[in-house]
Amino acid sequence: MVKSMTKKSELLLPAGSYSRLKTAFLYGADAVYAGTPDMSLRAKAKISLDEMKESIEYAHNLGKKIYLAVNLYTHNKDIDKLPIFADTLRKLSPDGIIIADAGVFRYMRNNLPEIPLHVSTQANVCSFETAMFWYDIGAKLCVLAREVSFEELKEIRKRVAPDLRLETFIHGSMCMSYSGRCLLSNFLTERSSNQGNCAHCCRWNYKMYVKPNQDMLDMGIIKDEAQKLSIDINSDTMKLFDFYLEESERKGEFMELCEDDKGAYIMNSKDLCLMPKLNKLLEIGIDSLKVEGRNKSEYYAGITARAYRNAIDAYYKNPDKWDYKPFMDELNTLQNRGYTFGFFDGHLTHLDMDYQTTRSSGDYKFTAQIIDIVPNGFVLDVKNSFNIGDEIEFLSPFDFFTSNFKVKHIINMKNNEKIDKANVSIKNVLIPFDDFEMDKNTLITKFPKYTIIRKNWNL
Repeated sequence: MVKSMTKKSELLLPAGSYSRLKTAFLYGADAVYAGTPDMSLRAKAKISLDEMKESIEYAHNLGKKIYLAVNLYTHNKDIDKLPIFADTLRKLSPDGIIIADAGVFRYMRNNLPEIPLHVSTQANVCSFETAMFWYDIGAKLCVLAREVSFEELKEIRKRVAPDLRLETFIHGSMCMSYSGRCLLSNFLTERSSNQGNCAHCCRWNYKMYVKPNQDMLDMGIIKDEAQKLSIDINSDTMKLFDFYLEESERKGEFMELCEDDKGAYIMNSKDLCLMPKLNKLLEIGIDSLKVEGRNKSEYYAGITARAYRNAIDAYYKNPDKWDYKPFMDELNTLQNRGYTFGFFDGHLTHLDMDYQTTRSSGDYKFTAQIIDIVPNGFVLDVKNSFNIGDEIEFLSPFDFFTSNFKVKHIINMKNNEKIDKANVSIKNVLIPFDDFEMDKNTLITKFPKYTIIRKNWNL
């Protein structure tokens, strides 16, 4: 327990854009990780090099850190980019570089020794021996593979060099394959996940057909030659069949394959969430706790940072009375595919997969974000529509309580006219300070720029 008190774990959030970076820091992240489209698994990154430079300066002014990903697997065509990229990294001077490819690691170690090198989860570090291999050749931190159980993690922490930092995922999407080593996207769309451009084919729905085989024809079960064509499984025909899968090495174990009118889901993992297990990670002193979600919204960045920040602080304040439930309640407001502990307790089971749907659950939606504060009110960037009379929630980054507010006036910033409904086509609206029960100075202090706002869509 002493170890966790003297060396506090870092809360690490994704930063797929400059605004998400600022939101993550506002809500409590100690560090963020980001990447550029050409040399990372962030093919959809929305941070330009100029913004990256500004982001690093912004982070350092806050006393926080930013790590940049160079974590794709290279082909020969990528090698010519390394000198230019190393020169760019030297000028940016991030707090670390996240690398998966051994060749890229070797190049950066030899040509950019002043910047700490981190080993990406894509390198699949699952043992203390592998972690020490990377340490021996210069790694300062290893991001452990998602396949590592807690018992394995404890042993790795005990047996690696004390100054080798360890990082583990605590929240976010899971691959149905081995830590992103997936060829499905490349096969179906020619977009390689190992080159940073995954199409997330495991989340798609697939139409299922039943095709009678030759034996059925020979036995006279199917008499009409036209019936050899595939049978469309729809709301009528699906009632006539039960569908099962049998794996070749598990004879007699039949796994039901379910399909609704939207399709079948056979590769869809639930989302990782280790909030109920967080105290165990903090107790053994894991250096960095990582949230996945580089393509998620500012709302996701804010909610996850807020929940885990408050949970971590509550643990360090009083570990014996720590309770995950209030923080878990907050994470349940996020859109999610259902939560799983992943490999924390060992191997995955069928309960870690969602075979019924890829639709997200969650009662709340990202409604707006404060993008400016003017003399008479808050300027909001509208993400989902809301009306006069709706109750919306302002989430302060400085406490773990929400402030409910009933909308009385909405002003369109384009023409300064009052409107009854805000929506994404209008984009920016103003909510006057006079409509709040709090005084103006309290509002400005409690809800700074980049504060997120949500609405319960069941109300």
